[in-house]
Amino acid sequence: MWKILSGVFLGWSLGANHSANIFGTGVATGVVKYRTAILLTAVFVLIGSVLEGPKCMKTLGDLSRLVTIEAFCCTLSAAVTMTVLTFIAVPASTSQAIIGAILGAGILSGTADFSKLYKIVSCWVLTPVGGIIFAYTLHRVLLIILNKTVTGMTGRSLVYFSGIIIAGCYAAYSLGANSVANVTGVYVGAGLLTAQEAALIGGLSIACGVLTYSKKVMMTIGKDIVPLDPFSAFIVVLAEAITLHIFTQIGVPISSSQAAVGAVVGVGLVGDMRTLSPRMLIKIAGGWLATPLSAGILTCLLITLLT
Repeated sequence: MWKILSGVFLGWSLGANHSANIFGTGVATGVVKYRTAILLTAVFVLIGSVLEGPKCMKTLGDLSRLVTIEAFCCTLSAAVTMTVLTFIAVPASTSQAIIGAILGAGILSGTADFSKLYKIVSCWVLTPVGGIIFAYTLHRVLLIILNKTVTGMTGRSLVYFSGIIIAGCYAAYSLGANSVANVTGVYVGAGLLTAQEAALIGGLSIACGVLTYSKKVMMTIGKDIVPLDPFSAFIVVLAEAITLHIFTQIGVPISSSQAAVGAVVGVGLVGDMRTLSPRMLIKIAGGWLATPLSAGILTCLLITLLT
């Protein structure tokens, strides 16, 4: 069972990196305290993992037929890749890391099934697009409703706080439901864990990462891409949550980072394109491109060394 430790490590790095996508905008705008944000995220990530986590696990298993040592190398490579990106404060994609690692192992053993990859890659492309569309639409519609129904500052502050808390809990639930497959799904395909065991272990490890090392990336999402007001922060989290939950029902693990960044860009489009930080967007896009390639190469090296 020691082979699942790399999955636990991957779950920790996912939680540390991706919790920023849940309450990062709320914390950065001062609406939610950091401690409150990470506690709520940890609880709802675990609930989402257990209740809906198994839905995306089959997709990863279909990419390649892994033995247990290969599953160990894949999750370890993805975890190292994610940890490095977290350390340099780049929001990264765990789904791209683990799928790059799985394909690296599959290419090495000759079992990679690229026919399954088209569905996943198309969903990766649609993820930020979905975040942009949902954020732009929700911002337009809900702002009109808010302006007509709540005019006082006290009432608006209450709406912002309640909205960010509710949307954040929903986003944390959706993160667990969609992303736990990235953490322990390979062990289900390798026959080491059942889907429910994988969901529980993965959910606990993600929650641990949220609670211990999530603040650094949180500020990148919350402040460095585009300045956000409390209402926009609420819209970003809600749009990301909806995007994640939709793809969970399809059974494809996607990047919450891409959904969140897409949502932030969507909000930026409502206001002024000039407020977007091209330098930060380029940095994030570079991380997305490097993630699957780095994890795939590292996996090949580890398998070569250990087998």
